[in-house]
Amino acid sequence: MKMNEQLGISLRAVDKEIENMVKFDKDVPRSSELARSIVELIRSGGKRVRPLMVIVGSRFGPAPDERKVWRLAAAAEFIHAASLIHDDVIDDSPVRRGDRAMHIKLGINRAIHVGNYMSARVIELISVYSADRERYAYDLSSLVTTQLCLGEYQQLSHLFDYDVTIEQYLEKSKNKTAQLMAACLRIGAQSAGADDDTANLLYSFGEKLGMAFQIRDDILDFTQSSEKLGKPAGSDLRSGQVTLPVLYALQDDALAPLIRAVNANTPAEYTDEVIAAIQSCGALQRTEALSAQFLQEAQQIIDRLSAYPAHRDLQVLLSFFSGRDK
Repeated sequence: MKMNEQLGISLRAVDKEIENMVKFDKDVPRSSELARSIVELIRSGGKRVRPLMVIVGSRFGPAPDERKVWRLAAAAEFIHAASLIHDDVIDDSPVRRGDRAMHIKLGINRAIHVGNYMSARVIELISVYSADRERYAYDLSSLVTTQLCLGEYQQLSHLFDYDVTIEQYLEKSKNKTAQLMAACLRIGAQSAGADDDTANLLYSFGEKLGMAFQIRDDILDFTQSSEKLGKPAGSDLRSGQVTLPVLYALQDDALAPLIRAVNANTPAEYTDEVIAAIQSCGALQRTEALSAQFLQEAQQIIDRLSAYPAHRDLQVLLSFFSGRDK
């Protein structure tokens, strides 16, 4: 059974709510390239993890306002989708969900314009919930968007930087991936009137899931086939991203000089050999162990929230994150 079905949430209803953000935007004609591009991106697929997290979070509060919750859920996916556009431009990735990435279809300038519009529009659309007593909306629309940008900047500023620390990698991953997931759970809870302790526990749970998610993604870049990834295996290293498997491999004195020799002009054949060495040196197993640690800590938070019936929904989320690569 799919995750959304286990949670009792219709993905079709989620997608409709997201599309309504474009459909009812009086400033953007439905036939425009901007509107069509956004709707096409939304319809290209995805598990809608972040909107689901908002809805799950709302189940921990005594007074969920369904209209508000669903609008916040749609806004969360809008922010995520905008970040994917920027990610693909920065990473020079030609494929997104099995189709041409937006910057390949429209050109870089137009794709960035679409992503910028989506990020800015979210702030306007949910500003109605940003009164002083409802500051959680600010967390989603402004703070999280800022953290996403910081994460991207941190990634760009350390391309082919083999002296980056594990702490810097974890901070980048938190900004780029984990904080949005964490904020989704917390704002869902806050919008439904949950107490601060519960909302903060949900934030911590989401952050740990997000860290495990990003770490597992970095593992998949080394373990999945090029056909499944939609790009060559080891693309992160080829593009200069020094991820956790690489950082662990750099602790091997014999392997470190070979990795450090990889740069933007390195022949593909040499990089292939380095990637194979990273795959066989034990670095992936160490990376997997850290991901498992974050998931174990997330389970401990579920146990602390066991008085809420919705803790079972957190278990569904944890199961998805634990087995997403299988």
